[in-house]
Amino acid sequence: QVQLVESGGGLVQAGGSLRLSCVASGRTFSSYVMGWFRQAPGKEREFVAVINWSGGSTDYANSVKGRFTISRDNAKNTVYLQMNSLKPEDTAVYYCAAGGLATTSRFSYDNWGQGTQVTVSS
Repeated sequence: QVQLVESGGGLVQAGGSLRLSCVASGRTFSSYVMGWFRQAPGKEREFVAVINWSGGSTDYANSVKGRFTISRDNAKNTVYLQMNSLKPEDTAVYYCAAGGLATTSRFSYDNWGQGTQVTVSS
């Protein structure tokens, strides 16, 4: 098990940027695949980005490709999501998750943070 705590959410105007962070407890962080998901009101939780254990492989949802960047620092037990050119439709609660497989399915992740709210105004 790993404990995850997200931060960095907030209110931003369309076109702006935010950087989310997710800090993990424990000494096995580097063995986990890390993902970011988001959930808007009334919608299912959806995949945003995933990064493998070394940081050498990433994948993104089509809706964020070219605007968002996922990265990790294993020495700091932290995964990041840099979000640029934000749009109102990016408004959601953003969750980080840890798992064993680099998939886009939320059902593959066993450990979740509490989420951080991102609101993009038009």
